Amino acid sequence: MSESGTQQPTAAELEDMSQADLARLAGELDDVVVVSSAPKFPVPGTRAEKRAERAVATWFALSGLFAVAFIGAFLFWPHEYKAPDEPGHVMYSLYTPVIGLTFGLSILLLGVGIVAYVKKFFPDEVAIQQRHDGASDELSRKTILAQLSSAGQATTIARRPLIFRTLGLAGAVFGLGAGVLALGGLVRNPWKGGKDAALWHTAWRPENGEKVYLRRDLGIITEEIIERKLEVRVRPEDLDAASMETVFPFRLSDLKDPEHMDHDLKASDVPVMLIRLRPGTQVIQRAGRETYHYGDYYAYSKVCTHLGCPTSLYEAQTNRILCPCHQSQFLATEYAKPVFGPATRSLPQLPITVDEEGYFVARGDFDEAVGPGFWERKS
Repeated sequence: MSESGTQQPTAAELEDMSQADLARLAGELDDVVVVSSAPKFPVPGTRAEKRAERAVATWFALSGLFAVAFIGAFLFWPHEYKAPDEPGHVMYSLYTPVIGLTFGLSILLLGVGIVAYVKKFFPDEVAIQQRHDGASDELSRKTILAQLSSAGQATTIARRPLIFRTLGLAGAVFGLGAGVLALGGLVRNPWKGGKDAALWHTAWRPENGEKVYLRRDLGIITEEIIERKLEVRVRPEDLDAASMETVFPFRLSDLKDPEHMDHDLKASDVPVMLIRLRPGTQVIQRAGRETYHYGDYYAYSKVCTHLGCPTSLYEAQTNRILCPCHQSQFLATEYAKPVFGPATRSLPQLPITVDEEGYFVARGDFDEAVGPGFWERKS
């Protein structure tokens, strides 16, 4: 006898039972009493049934359509940053809303289709079940599969190919979209170019013997800077003691190529904090970087080594560089090593000097990768 009082069949009787018998036995073992059960469409093939089937299939088809739209938008919609005054800014600004809307609608319509199918085709059933504590016995575990199979047959999904195919299409395309979302960032090979790969160097690297100056952002368009011949290069006297300024790479040839000048201003790995310490401040240099500074001036990457946020705050009293995202703190007087927060590596230091005209120039690129950690980095 089972806990419900039902006589348990022998092993031989169990083997002889049909799927329907096993499903019925599963209910009895679980103390389930089916009060009433009626199919939604007692007569198969009616116009009402066909309309309901087409309605559910429409939801699944729309879900698949929006999943396809999401994949297309994710892969091909213009996503490179465009400033408000540049052509293509509107398309760029719509990138996130478009992929969010198409992906969200795909999930929503898939859910609506499933709910619609349950409401339109699952039998109207009223059942009462007694609650039991503890794990199910072996017989219950074996018969529950038959019960689930019987419930699936009662939904009539097997004889509705239109719904079955559109559900499969929506599920497959949605799964593909989720895969694209997860793997999309891996499509581009970050190591293309070997030692010249983008992760190993920045726009601070000198090319063709041309000087790379430290420039400030004036907050106006490049064309106006060129037309008005405005000076963007930084001199030592431009900074007061215990102050900081964000600087970017600049070449004189950029005055003939505004697009390249804009690109170096917007690149995510080039912002540098140029810090002027108070005269006489005691500084601990990192081995191999004793000549990277110029007097009281030190240049550190502004990209936090934790998750890449901008370390945009400098506290002059304590000489600490702060990242506002997760509160990492770096000590400017000790090779920008982390002293608080989740960051575990120092900020890369840019080697700087002053040329014969009195302008700050970069003596070379960073000697380590900028930003958060990755497997192949050496520090």
